[in-house]
Amino acid sequence: MPAVSPPRWIVGLTGGIGSGKSAASDRFGLCGAAIVDTDLIARELTAAGGAALPAIRASFGDELIATDGALDRAAMRARAFADPAERQRLEAILHPMIRAESDHQCAAAEAPYVVLVVPLLIESGSYRQRCQRIAVVDCDEAVQVARVMSRSGLARDQVEAIMAAQLPRADRLAAADDVIDNSGNLEQLYRQVDALHMRYLALASA
Repeated sequence: MPAVSPPRWIVGLTGGIGSGKSAASDRFGLCGAAIVDTDLIARELTAAGGAALPAIRASFGDELIATDGALDRAAMRARAFADPAERQRLEAILHPMIRAESDHQCAAAEAPYVVLVVPLLIESGSYRQRCQRIAVVDCDEAVQVARVMSRSGLARDQVEAIMAAQLPRADRLAAADDVIDNSGNLEQLYRQVDALHMRYLALASA
């Protein structure tokens, strides 16, 4: 795929696992922003027939390929969080492919601005440098753990291991241009997103 330049105005949306990034990005999409979600791109790359599977199979073996032909995400998660070197090996395969596809989607977007959803946005200088604004979805860490356990069935120690691999909450907040507080209900979240949407429209057209 040829390299393309991203559009002029991109909002980077991030937050810890279970913070509510998906709910916020869905609302931005309803408001009219273009959504480019790196998690969705990663899932497409590792689905049955996905472009990343040959390299993953060659690097990790058939035991990480599920019976349906997709990446066995649970087995990969267990291996990656047990051994940082394994996680880095997987990232070396996936990250360049995710970056290329997200560049393509950003450039192809036909909207006033793009919301680029990246869980590790702040940790990654390359993504951060592409954004004119950084919005962080935030909530208490205990709420994060409870939400992830409820939706995924993961044990508390597994959720805490994932959180430990992410940037600390205080560091995310320090890097934010805008904070979306998701400690309340969805209506409260939507009101904040709606207000930010109007602000981003004005900034993008300035």
